Amino acid sequence: MLEMVDNTRTLAELTDEIPMTDFKTLLQAFDQLLQPARFKDYGPNGLQVEGKRNIQKIVSGVTASRELIDAAIAAKADAVFVHHGLFWRGQDGRVVGWMKERLQRLLAHDINLYAYHLPLDAHPELGNNAQLGRVLGFKADAWCGDQNLVCVGQAQDGTSFENAEALAAHVTRQLGRSVTCIAPDIKPLRRIAWCSGGAQSYFESAIELGADAFITGEISEPQAHIAKETGVAFLACGHHATERYGAPAVASHVALALGLAHEFIDIDNPA
Repeated sequence: MLEMVDNTRTLAELTDEIPMTDFKTLLQAFDQLLQPARFKDYGPNGLQVEGKRNIQKIVSGVTASRELIDAAIAAKADAVFVHHGLFWRGQDGRVVGWMKERLQRLLAHDINLYAYHLPLDAHPELGNNAQLGRVLGFKADAWCGDQNLVCVGQAQDGTSFENAEALAAHVTRQLGRSVTCIAPDIKPLRRIAWCSGGAQSYFESAIELGADAFITGEISEPQAHIAKETGVAFLACGHHATERYGAPAVASHVALALGLAHEFIDIDNPA
C-alpha cells in the first residue's frame, strides 16, 4: 500500500525560500554604488523612511508621490527607490496635507523609502545623465557645471545633426514627448551637452565648453535670450521625461546583485 505524501507547504515556508535582505544591507549597497557623501545636495540621500526589516521586492520610480506609493503598495513592495524623495532643504517641516498622506501610507504598510538626488544624477554608468545619454545615443567625453553634472559629447556614431530641429525631432522620438526648442541659428550641431531635470542654470557652463546645443528638462526665461544671443540651441524636454531612466537602472542593478525582485513603475508627469 502506497503511503500518501502531503506536498502542501505553508505560505510562510514558501516565503522563506524567496531571497531577501536586511534594509540596512540594502542601504549599504545603494550608498556604496552612489557615494552620496561626495555630493552637496538639497536634501538627505539614503533611507528617508524606515519600514520592515527584511526586503524581498523593490519598486523604483522618479518621485515619491502618493500615486507611486499606492502603486508600490499594490505591487507588494517592501522598499521604494526614487530620485525625488520627501524631504528637501528649506521646506515646511510639518507633517500635514500631502506629506501626511504619503507618510501615512508608507508607515501603515511598513515600506522603506530610499531617495538619492544628485548622486543618482551623477553615476557615470547608471545615473540619470548617463542613462539619458544612452537613450539619446550620445557618449560623453567631458563634464562641466556644478559638481560636474553636465555631460558634453557627441552622437555615438560620430555624426552631427543638420540643425536644431533635427536634434529636437530625434529627442522627441527617443523620449516619446514633444520638446521646447530655442534654435537661434540654422547650422549643424556636433557637440551636444545634456543634464537631466532642472539644469537650465548650467547652460552657460555648457556654452563655455563649446557645446552647439544643450538638452535638459526645463527652461527658464533667461535661457531663451542666452540661446538667441550665443547661437547655441536650447532644448527643454521635460523634467520627468529626462529623469525616468536612472532610478530603474540603479534599483535593477542592486536588486540583481542581492537576488531581490524589482519593478519600475513610471507615473506619468507632463512637467
